[in-house]
Amino acid sequence: MSTLVFYSEFDSFTEWSALLAPHLPGVTICRAEEVQQADEVHYALVWKPPHGFFAPYRHLKLLVNLGAGVDSLVGRNDLPDIPIIRLSDPHMARMMASYVLFAVLRYARDIPAFERAQRDRRWHYLHPRSPESVRVGVLGLGELGAYAASELARQGFDVRGWSRSQKTLAGIACSSGMDALDDFLASSDILVVMLPLTPQTHGLLNAERLACLPQGAAFINVSRGAIVDQQALTLALRRGDIAEATLDVFDREPLPPDDALWGMDNVLITPHLASVAIPASAAPQVADNIHRITRGEPVLNQVFPQQGY
Repeated sequence: MSTLVFYSEFDSFTEWSALLAPHLPGVTICRAEEVQQADEVHYALVWKPPHGFFAPYRHLKLLVNLGAGVDSLVGRNDLPDIPIIRLSDPHMARMMASYVLFAVLRYARDIPAFERAQRDRRWHYLHPRSPESVRVGVLGLGELGAYAASELARQGFDVRGWSRSQKTLAGIACSSGMDALDDFLASSDILVVMLPLTPQTHGLLNAERLACLPQGAAFINVSRGAIVDQQALTLALRRGDIAEATLDVFDREPLPPDDALWGMDNVLITPHLASVAIPASAAPQVADNIHRITRGEPVLNQVFPQQGY
C-alpha cells in the first residue's frame, strides 16, 4: 500500500485528490495530519512545507513541488535524496504570460497616469506610444520567462532577455552572464523580473543595479521578493528614479500592513498570484511521474533545489 501526502496552505486538497484519484488506483491520498502509517508514504505533493515536514517519511520516493519555484526546498536537513519534480504546465505558463502582458501594457499605454487623472476628475491626454518604441527587458529566460518574452514580442514590443547562460529565442535580443547584466538593465524601459531564487540571484538587484535602469523606468516582479533589495526599490520609487512598479512578490509575505509600499500610488500590489498550479491540467502530469517511479523509469521535469531550477 502506498500513500501520497499533501501539504499546501494555498491549494485545494479536495480538488487535487479528486483529480488524482482516478489516475492512482491503490494509492491513498491524504493530508499530512491524516497520515496513518508514515512508512507507507511514498509520494509527497507539497507547496512550502514547514521545516521538519519530511522527517517522518523514511520511505519517500518522489517529491512533487506544487509550482515552478523550488527555493523553499533549499538548505533543508529533512529532505531525503529523492527525485524532485516541479509542475511544468503550459496553462501555468499562459497564466504567467497573461499577468506579465497586463502589467507591461498598463505601463506602455500609461494607464497609471489616467488612473490618477480620473481620481482628480481631470481630463489628461497622453499620445499612445507604438510598442516598437518600448524596450521591455525580461530578466530570466526559463520556461515561464521565455514564454512571457515571446508573448511580449508577439505584441510588437522591443523585447530583450537576460539569462545566466546564453539562450536563443526568435524575435528577442538575448544576452547572458554577469558582465552583460548592467547594460541589459540600462536598456530596459520596463523590467520584468522572472529569475528563480538561488544563492546566486539572492539580492541580485541591489541599489547599484537598480540605479542602472533608465530614469523613470517601470519595474515588474513576478519571481521572488528576495531577488530585489526591497528597501532600495522603495527608495527608488519614492524618489521617482523608478517611476512605477507592479509587485506580486515580496521579501516578507504577506506584506506587513505597515510597509511603505502599501501607501505608494505608483505601486500596484498583488498577493503572489501571477501564476498558480492548475490541478485539472497538472494532475495527469503528477500521476505520470508517480507511475514512472513505480516502473523504475526516469521522471520528467526533475529539478535540483541547490541550482534553483
